[in-house]
Amino acid sequence: MEKKLSIGTLCVQAGYDPKNGESRQMPIIQSTTFKYEDSDAMARLFDLEDNGYFYTRLQNPTNDKVAARIAALEGGIAAMLTSSGQAANFYACFNICECGDHIVSATSIYGGTFNLLGTSLRKMGIEVTFIDQNASEEEISAAFRPNTKLLFGETLSNPGVSVLDIEKFARIAHSHGVPLIIDNTFPTPVNCRPFEWGADIVTHSTTKYMDGHGVQVGGAIVDSGNFDWEAYADKYPGLCSPDESYHGITYTKKFGKLAYITKATSQLMRDFGSIQSPQNAFYLGLGLQSLHVRMARHCESALKIAQFLEANEEVAWVNYPDLESSADHEKQQKYLPNGSCGVMCFGLKGGRERAKKFMANLNLVTIETHVADCYTCILHPASHTHRQMSDEQLAEAGVSPDLIRFSVGLEDANDLIADIAQAIEASK
Repeated sequence: MEKKLSIGTLCVQAGYDPKNGESRQMPIIQSTTFKYEDSDAMARLFDLEDNGYFYTRLQNPTNDKVAARIAALEGGIAAMLTSSGQAANFYACFNICECGDHIVSATSIYGGTFNLLGTSLRKMGIEVTFIDQNASEEEISAAFRPNTKLLFGETLSNPGVSVLDIEKFARIAHSHGVPLIIDNTFPTPVNCRPFEWGADIVTHSTTKYMDGHGVQVGGAIVDSGNFDWEAYADKYPGLCSPDESYHGITYTKKFGKLAYITKATSQLMRDFGSIQSPQNAFYLGLGLQSLHVRMARHCESALKIAQFLEANEEVAWVNYPDLESSADHEKQQKYLPNGSCGVMCFGLKGGRERAKKFMANLNLVTIETHVADCYTCILHPASHTHRQMSDEQLAEAGVSPDLIRFSVGLEDANDLIADIAQAIEASK
């Protein structure tokens, strides 16, 4: 029934259906543990024989209700919450990778994710090959190896807001018998649902638009249920062979389409413990209820500001896919016809030093590490989020020294344009 409802209705009501006399608002179950009447009942939970709750590090009722809402929004069969977007991307990959495996990823991804894949996973014996997402299918396919376990990309890259050709990536991944994992943080399922274009698993930093107010750090993983792990059982032994830590159960045989999320929850969350707190999950649930309204406003205001910047003679370049002049506009119209997001990037004539002066003269717009919430904020990635990357890596990631990431909030667009205009003038 939920899948037939509009995205706005799902934002407000999916995942929680209170019964007679129960609280209208989703309750916060702020408890580490749960009581049971006998030992056998607890034992069945630990053996994954029964559904239920025994320790919030693994699962919590508040978290599960919010995860169910996100799964409904994405059109997936199951989801899990994590303590951050970084944790979500780590779990999503590590759930099907181990030492000796290989990942293919787009280069144009968030700097933190680039380091997660290229540095931290490499220390764990998992190699990654970064590719240009706009390369031909043949060129991208050449990066695959027999031990490649997944293809990774972002619907809209951070900070470059380039649009991924999801259908192309899905074709490539499936031709090599691996799933396509998409980070869908910037568009949110309001503006793009990657499963409808062939993606298999979706991740989110719920810290961004889903929360929308900058009050909680969190992440989410959603499984479409469409990838046939059993068809490639030799490639995914973690899912398709017995897990001795649970008395030899095989996730695909016992849980079917729920195998991927069940393993991530019962094994990775058990061992690594990057759970989202119930309080944060509650805040996230509140944010989701207005997501469809907020995303429309973000996109409307961002387009006005992008058009102003494009027409300003002091601006060297603007990258926002909703602009007709954008090289990604055709893909934006295909995958994100209702708008991409509120994030854009641009450069001022005068380069890095001009960017610093411009940012110092802003009044309404604040310099923040954050992005994609109700406040308009700005960042210079080469100096901040991507400063750990070499010049060569910055170039590969599409981050030029003058690139300014601009995240349009919910303030009046005309007020923001006035602030930008005076700061540009003051930075001459």
